[in-house]
Amino acid sequence: MNKVIVIGGGLAGCECAYQLLKRGHRVELYEMRPDKQTAVHKTGLLAELVCSNSLKSRDINTAQGLLKNELSQLDSLILRVAERTSVPAGGALAVDRTEFSREVERALSEFNELNVIRKEMTEIPDNDGYTVVATGPLTEGKFAESIKTLTENNELYFYDAVAPVITAESVDKEKSFFAGRYGKGGDDYLNCPMNEEEYVLFQEELKNAETVILKDFEKHEVFNACMPIELMAKRGKDCMRFGPLRPVGIKDPETGKRPYAVVQLRKEDNYNSMYNIVGFQTNLKFGEQERVFRMIPALADAEFVRYGVLHRNTFLNAPKTLNSDFSYINNEKIYFAGQISGVEGYLESTMSGLMSAINIDRELRGKDKVIPSEYTAVGSLMRYIALPNVNFQPMHVSYSLMPELEEKIKDKKLKKEKYSQRAVEAMKQFVERISKE
Repeated sequence: MNKVIVIGGGLAGCECAYQLLKRGHRVELYEMRPDKQTAVHKTGLLAELVCSNSLKSRDINTAQGLLKNELSQLDSLILRVAERTSVPAGGALAVDRTEFSREVERALSEFNELNVIRKEMTEIPDNDGYTVVATGPLTEGKFAESIKTLTENNELYFYDAVAPVITAESVDKEKSFFAGRYGKGGDDYLNCPMNEEEYVLFQEELKNAETVILKDFEKHEVFNACMPIELMAKRGKDCMRFGPLRPVGIKDPETGKRPYAVVQLRKEDNYNSMYNIVGFQTNLKFGEQERVFRMIPALADAEFVRYGVLHRNTFLNAPKTLNSDFSYINNEKIYFAGQISGVEGYLESTMSGLMSAINIDRELRGKDKVIPSEYTAVGSLMRYIALPNVNFQPMHVSYSLMPELEEKIKDKKLKKEKYSQRAVEAMKQFVERISKE
């Protein structure tokens, strides 16, 4: 019987342990709590939820609802327990936090081959077998140094300072234009011009928009990392125009003149389906981001794939360090799961632990590794984290990560239904395939 070491008792670690145990492997699960707590955990329970009790939408015609369907097909313990311990939350799946964690612990404790070791790990063990690192977004201290050493010191980050990402199709192309600064870069940037009146109104709303209150342990580190766009707005009328909204070297092809200010959008993926709002790292609340950033004329109908954030978050530069199956590129017996792997969100983290376990099991049985179709929420996110990306930031599931539909559909609701139908069928085929093997 093979032993696998799993470090971290959060959602990813617990899901990974369960998937390995049910496949007949021994698991040593290391969790430092309750002897040593993080800045946000309150208990010593496994799978403790810390930021929210909501696991987002149940609607299968949303990316989050689709992910739940796929995890259900893959027999996710975390999802099953979440459904069992759910509380009323409209169309969302929300849970009783304490009961949820207790149920996960009870389910894992039924396996005799599980050994939970309450001990802080200070380094990645020198292990002949497989190791899964699932230590979460607050990984720090000696263990973080161990990861930095493994990844040659420069591929582990300790904060998220990321601009919003929007869908390409939601940008008004009549109010924007492709151009590089001084004619360089071709269509690398989509430019959203603003006249003086539009800019002044935008700046004023940005100055007064409501922000998220950072925790004490985040403040120093995060704000030394970058300046939020709303803070630039407060530093004077022209601060943004000498920063990310500078119009120098850009001409509007409609007028042949330089705009008063320009918001630039940069391609975020290989499908050209998403754009990053360049330089818009922000601490605004999500609703405020939609309200204020839609004041930019070309972004009046912007659809947000990911909101901007500024918070403490330890994660790997996944495209440079991980394969798409979450294994480390220089040692495929080491896997990274959870938010440290470059995924964002509770169930995305769960998925990374689940897929890591499936592929470890397959390797131990002499089978090839597997990744679901890129048409699925799971498969598209797994591929995304490994794609070359010089500006990589953690990502959650999104229809924008999947290949476009073969048929052009304008109706957004129908389009999402088609994406989901295609994904459900692709995951069904994947599950049938690996079940037979």
